[in-house]
Amino acid sequence: MSKPLCFVLMPFGQKKDAAGATIDFDSIYQDLIAPAIEAAGMDVVRADEEMAGGIIHKPMYERLILCEYAVADLTTANANVFYELGLRHAVRRHSTVLIFADSGRLPFDVAPLRAMPYKLDAGGKLREAESAKNALVDRLRAAHDSVISDPQGATDSPLYQLVEDYPEIDHTKTDVFRDRVRYSSDMKQKLATARKAGVEALRAIENELGNLKDQESGVVIDLFLSYRAVKAWEDMIGLVDKMSRPLAVTVMLQEQLAFALNRAARGEEAETVLLELLKQRGPSSETLGILGRVYKDRWEAAVKAGNTFEANALLDKAISAYRHGFEADWRDAYPGVNAVTLMELKDRPDPQRKKLIPVVEYAIERRIATGKPDYWDYATRLELAVLAGNENRALNALGDTLAAVRESWEPETTARNLRLIREARQRRGENETWCKQIEEALAKKATA
Repeated sequence: MSKPLCFVLMPFGQKKDAAGATIDFDSIYQDLIAPAIEAAGMDVVRADEEMAGGIIHKPMYERLILCEYAVADLTTANANVFYELGLRHAVRRHSTVLIFADSGRLPFDVAPLRAMPYKLDAGGKLREAESAKNALVDRLRAAHDSVISDPQGATDSPLYQLVEDYPEIDHTKTDVFRDRVRYSSDMKQKLATARKAGVEALRAIENELGNLKDQESGVVIDLFLSYRAVKAWEDMIGLVDKMSRPLAVTVMLQEQLAFALNRAARGEEAETVLLELLKQRGPSSETLGILGRVYKDRWEAAVKAGNTFEANALLDKAISAYRHGFEADWRDAYPGVNAVTLMELKDRPDPQRKKLIPVVEYAIERRIATGKPDYWDYATRLELAVLAGNENRALNALGDTLAAVRESWEPETTARNLRLIREARQRRGENETWCKQIEEALAKKATA
């Protein structure tokens, strides 16, 4: 089970304070900060020493932003530490714990902030280490508890406290989607070309990149999603262990890891990843949508194996996951349309679907009208038309859906859903042969 990450902002080695006394910061780290973070149930992420004296590279900025928690040692008013603290306070509402040696005074700008003092001996090493460690553990646990109990109310950044309507940044999406990241145009083009050539070309680029932990996240995520585009599920899974931990444990990475695990027939592992995400982060339309897909695949396997009772239970679990996903965010029609589709597939279609369908339709039409629709928006409109038995509307929606295809597995997924609807209706004596033409068109697009 992965632990939350805690980034450490502090000087390195031995530094002098304003009075000329030498402080051993490596000792502070080893005897106070690292053990306290570990005792609080977190993993430590510390900046590399060679970055402290000069330029901080982009991967280090990403760690600073993506780590759920941070400890900042403000002793000696180190310029790099204060710069990093300013960045942290600008992008993180909460979960930054401040400490300082009580032998000196904090600068005026941060003096009002709630910082924890620790004591030093004459040699600049930690004194009363156990009590200082316990105090820091308490601070870290309190930060964790406040975030879990009230994620919007918990605030330790003065920027979020003092500036009204300061925008919240969605850190789970920071530098992660291929169409939103900015990095070397040459590398972006190389990956685009490699996707067309196939998995071996992508593996060659991965080898060329070397240590992925030192690569900026845009490159790593583009490679990750490029493996997804060519359905190289095991390569996706293997890549997660090679990238930096702060990036690997973001919600989006973990969701896509679960997606790949499920596609690689490792559904139980996928379920474990998703349930842990829900435990740590709470309900999410995306997380629950992928979890619904895990149960849906298991339901299909149970049906094929003739395990009727197990199949019925799994179908109910899939519907429940999708419904909770839609309830977590009514704007996200994806889990909603999957919920109503599975309700249709029950031996006796769930009557609740008739109440849910108009809400899903409204959500998808608003998204298409006001945003930048993607494949799934048009595919949802198509699926809803099929569910309504409206042939003309479905055929009209098919064109937009085919034109929006980006990756071959997308139309495969939609064709599969439509096949399940058609087969369920055929078992009930309803014959809608026109649906098969739409399935065939989607299947043809998937192999084009």
